Amino acid sequence: RAAEWQLDQPAWSGRLRITAKGSTAFIKLEDKTSGELFAQAPVEQFPGVAVEGVTDSSRYFVIRIEDGNGRRAFIGVGFVDRGDAFDFNVALQDHFKWVRQQNELARQAQDLEQGPKLDLGFKEGQTIKLNIANMKKKEGGTGSTRARPAGPGGLSLLPPPPGGKSGSGERPAPLPGTPITDTLLAWPQPAAAPAADVWGDFAKASG
Repeated sequence: RAAEWQLDQPAWSGRLRITAKGSTAFIKLEDKTSGELFAQAPVEQFPGVAVEGVTDSSRYFVIRIEDGNGRRAFIGVGFVDRGDAFDFNVALQDHFKWVRQQNELARQAQDLEQGPKLDLGFKEGQTIKLNIANMKKKEGGTGSTRARPAGPGGLSLLPPPPGGKSGSGERPAPLPGTPITDTLLAWPQPAAAPAADVWGDFAKASG
């Protein structure tokens, strides 16, 4: 019970910090000015014997301090503000919640490594069948149209210009001495329409 302590005359006052190294949390009591360590309590589990709350207050705790040489002592600590005592509890709870999550992840990873391996390869002579819908269209259906034959590159072929073929359906051979380009480009052109007088009768208008 904290009421049995000499709360009006504490043996020491300073600041309290919680640090962690691996899975162990450390409650450190330090000088509030210089930061010199007064005592520390390693906490390997919470709740546990290293940190216990008193029965008559939420602001006071009993912690087990150690000096690193095997010597231990139980001392009572308290907070002036109730919010600081709440933060003290939450900090310890969060740390050991993280420790439990890490242990669970490590256990799951070990189970996966030790478990049977899945063989997803094909056995000899094993086949699979893929059913892909709408890959083939029905031919000859009502309203279906036949596509035009496509030329090289997937382009539809257009009929040749009028007069561009001889009676046998072939281009005339180029004449000797005539550049091939002139012959190939000598497609019959339609007769040009006579140029019309763009001014019309306006040039004869009086005034």
